[in-house]
Formats: sequence, C-alpha cells, structure tokens
Amino acid sequence: MGAASFAIFSVGFGPRVSKPAQLVEFNHKIHAGEYEIRCLYCHANARRSTVAGIPSVQFCMGCHKNVGKDKLGVQTLTRYWEERRPMQWIRINDLPDFVYFTHKRHVKADIACRECHGAVETMAVLNAPQPLTMERCVNCHLERRASVDCWTCHK
Repeated sequence: MGAASFAIFSVGFGPRVSKPAQLVEFNHKIHAGEYEIRCLYCHANARRSTVAGIPSVQFCMGCHKNVGKDKLGVQTLTRYWEERRPMQWIRINDLPDFVYFTHKRHVKADIACRECHGAVETMAVLNAPQPLTMERCVNCHLERRASVDCWTCHK
C-alpha cells in the first residue's frame, strides 16, 4: 500500500493558521540558532512525556538574570519573575483530543524535532511551515517501518 493511499487523510491540524500575539515574542533564531541551544535543553519534558513542555519563568531566569536585561521581552520576563507569576504562553501546536501523540516515543526513536516543527533555529517568530496532518504522520511511519495500526495514534 503506497503513501498515495492515505491522501484522504490530509486534513490538517496542529499549528494555528494565524500567529497569536505572545506576551513575550520568544526568538528561536537567537536561542536555537545563534546560541545553538538544543531543543531538549528548554523542552526537557519531551524526553519523558507526551508533551514537550514550555520552560518556566524560573528556568528562563537562569540565564536572563544576567543576559539581555536591556531587552523589552527580558524585562517583561523579569517582572513576572519578581511578581512570582507564571508566563501565560499561547499554544502554537495543538492536536485534537482524538489524537494520541507522545514526544517521548519520538525522541527515543531519534526523530529530529525539525521533522515536524521545521528549522526553528532560523525562525525569529515561531511558525509551523509544515501542517501536522494524518497523511504526514502515516507516511513518516511507513518510511520508518513504524506501526500504522489505528490504535497507535488513536486511543
């Protein structure tokens, strides 16, 4: 059965079509690009969870108590830190409730983050260049000889 057989499943979900305005515009091009901070450094939950997670204000302040203090975004982050409030990020990638996806399984299979999220190290503002569709997932599973049984991704 070829990849073309799954074309009927090309309904996209996951990344938002329009970019929501974040309280702080996090720049992946600087962090992951210029400073070469690995995805799993900030998104450590991806190794052990279904979700990659977003670092806490405390985690970010580990560097930003000394770095970039003149930047508006870092000043906002610092204000949240001083007020002991969590940053309210707007989710960019989201899957419907009927889809079961675990980052942990994909990290253990050595699937690079850029396979789904694109080259974030080149993005000043995170966008989703490739829609997360069932067709893409099934084709990736077929290429890697991973299970395409419905129950693998739908619980």
